[in-house]
Amino acid sequence: STQAKTLFPYTTLFRSLHELTAIRAMERMRADFVANASHELLTPLAAVKGFIETLDDPAAGEDPATRSRFLGIMAKETDRMQALVRDLMSLSRIEAEKYDPPQTPVDFAQIVMETVDQLRNSQKDRGADIAVDITADLPAVIGDAGQLRQLANNILNNAMKYGKDGTPVLVSLVSSRSGAMLNFAVADEGDGIAPEHLPRLTERFYRVDSGRSRLVGGTGLGLSLVKHIVDRHRGHLEIRSTVGKGTTVSILLPVSPA
Repeated sequence: STQAKTLFPYTTLFRSLHELTAIRAMERMRADFVANASHELLTPLAAVKGFIETLDDPAAGEDPATRSRFLGIMAKETDRMQALVRDLMSLSRIEAEKYDPPQTPVDFAQIVMETVDQLRNSQKDRGADIAVDITADLPAVIGDAGQLRQLANNILNNAMKYGKDGTPVLVSLVSSRSGAMLNFAVADEGDGIAPEHLPRLTERFYRVDSGRSRLVGGTGLGLSLVKHIVDRHRGHLEIRSTVGKGTTVSILLPVSPA
């Protein structure tokens, strides 16, 4: 008892220091997030402003070819900003709900097929490369239909963007061995990702290749959103990749009780 009383001030001090360290880490993460988000928004905004000023010059603005090219670039940059704002809003909403797990049975197989159909129709060239293997009569999962749709769309879009043109994007959905989970997997054939990058892929705004990510229209939040959705659904996310061969993203989601 005497020893416990002697150690009490040190225990309290250690706990306080631990809490202070955690608070400072959270503040640093929040500051980094704001800085990254601001940078990602300001970059396309500066480009749009520059092109507006250029088009205001009669020499450029009155040339149809130049005007058309600049307006196309401006439209692409505003699309980037719109996608980023949309992802930021989604991330904020998911984080607010992370301690409130979904309770509704959802037909995830139907969501996956609807996502595949939408991508096949909207991206004719790359959409034709999608190959599907979905087990018949799969059980429902406990989930949020909107978030699961966003999850499927993000993973499929990534595979189509970063896989090589003309190579297959393999989509599978099967029951786990125990039957307690559904295993959703998407595999592409592309450049792959080096092992040192894999642990950081779900960090906000982390990019393996910033130039290529921006070129294909990535916001840097896609996999971070997927990770938050998987965590809220009490699932499991795994990313495997081989440099020069491709990447496979696998997700386990709990099925709904019978």
